Amino acid sequence: MDGVIIIDHPLVQHKLTIMRKKETSTAGFRRLLREISTLLCYEVTRNLEMTSERIETPLTTMDAPVLEGKKLVFASILRAGNGLLEGMLDLVPAARVAHVGLYRDETTLEPVEYYFKAPEQLGNRLVIVVDPMLATANSAILAVERLKQQGASNIRFLCLLAAPEGVQNFRSAHPDVPVYTAAIDSHLNDLGYIVPGLGDAGDRMYGTK
Repeated sequence: MDGVIIIDHPLVQHKLTIMRKKETSTAGFRRLLREISTLLCYEVTRNLEMTSERIETPLTTMDAPVLEGKKLVFASILRAGNGLLEGMLDLVPAARVAHVGLYRDETTLEPVEYYFKAPEQLGNRLVIVVDPMLATANSAILAVERLKQQGASNIRFLCLLAAPEGVQNFRSAHPDVPVYTAAIDSHLNDLGYIVPGLGDAGDRMYGTK
């Protein structure tokens, strides 16, 4: 699919398979999500802009590569997005964090916003929006819209699993935002869940069902 990057690293795929298993415990699911998010973060940040600075090693002086520009922003779609966020902050601890609080109305499947807080100067930063599941994409579309309203213009969306319907909806709404995912599954069921999927990521992560 145009604008979609599938992260098919063997470690990512292996951990994802374990997460899909219904017998995987809450603790195991949470640990695996944190581990896999670090690997996904590695891929979504692969082509960051670089510059150099003069440093001194114990032996000599050299021009060494460093990241260029303002610090990254990780935008977590609450609540499940925090499962990806934690592992990503392990890898990039200096990143700024935005929170977009949305819940899905189980009747209409439409997102309802209840919280939004983001760093300033989003227009000068790369913003990586994170949510484990891109199902209908309604929440992701709204989250990106809100970030754009705050000035964000360089945005990437990172998820663990996506449905073809969600990818199509998201790319139609935001063709300028690439999607990074570990897998695109078969379809959505009548309740808007990804099949075969892994269930509700938030419930499995926090043990709420």
